[in-house]
Amino acid sequence: MYYVYIMSNWNNKVVYIGFTNNLERRVYEHKNKLIDGFTKKYNVNKLVYFEQTSDVRVSLEREKQIKKFRREKKNMLIESINPDWRDLSLDWYN
Repeated sequence: MYYVYIMSNWNNKVVYIGFTNNLERRVYEHKNKLIDGFTKKYNVNKLVYFEQTSDVRVSLEREKQIKKFRREKKNMLIESINPDWRDLSLDWYN
């Protein structure tokens, strides 16, 4: 399976769009700042949206498409499944 996901910071001011074949591992890496870069620098560690597909090409194209969205459209996408912007991965690591 392949995933396109959106992560945010504590006050939802910063969003990051990514792609992975292992969502649980990738979110863990973001939360624990294991990879240098944007999410580490801006403390982006809250999973607020994801889509799943079995086709890698579809996922990569969707990631590119979402990255081109204006912020308002990204917010609408997130709120379509997660209106409260809660961390969808909270129960994964208990």
